[in-house]
Amino acid sequence: MATLYATLGVQSDATLDEIKRAYRRAAMKWHPDRNLGREAEAHEAFQGIRDAYAILSDAVQRQIYDEVFEREMQRWQAEREAQEAQEREAQREDQRIAQAHYEKMVAIAMRFADDGHNREVLFGVLLGRDCDAELAARIADSVWALQESRRASAPDADAPDTEAAPPPAGAAAPNPDDATRPRRHPGAFDSFWHGLFGIRS
Repeated sequence: MATLYATLGVQSDATLDEIKRAYRRAAMKWHPDRNLGREAEAHEAFQGIRDAYAILSDAVQRQIYDEVFEREMQRWQAEREAQEAQEREAQREDQRIAQAHYEKMVAIAMRFADDGHNREVLFGVLLGRDCDAELAARIADSVWALQESRRASAPDADAPDTEAAPPPAGAAAPNPDDATRPRRHPGAFDSFWHGLFGIRS
């Protein structure tokens, strides 16, 4: 924000003598007769210099100007801080919405992957849910790769467990239904899946 002091090239605590000397230098520099070819620019600058000097060379007008300028600076600062706060809040809200959308898309992709659909189906489903193509591709690639890793690391449920030790003496007899129920062994895949998406399959 330009000030009358800046117009004359002095500090806000300049003495009257300093203001007078600064006025003479500025007036000579910007006098229209000394700026042939750019008279309009010089005339505007010269007029501003004269107005600044008229106020700052008068003790009463200078005091009023300082008080008014100080109040305006405080008001301007408060408005700027309020605007910056609103912008920060808007950014946080945008981030919250984006995060919620991302988590929703991941959950959808995981559900379709668990149903046995391939990567292209995941990608198409996400596009149909108003997901950006680049984001849809990243999610589809990640979920499909993790799902494939999950299948590869899962034990073969049909293979007999020939190394199973007999139950210790006095232990309860095993439930026959347990023999046909596939056993799940948590491993690195589950930990990675949960760490990446925040959801345990």
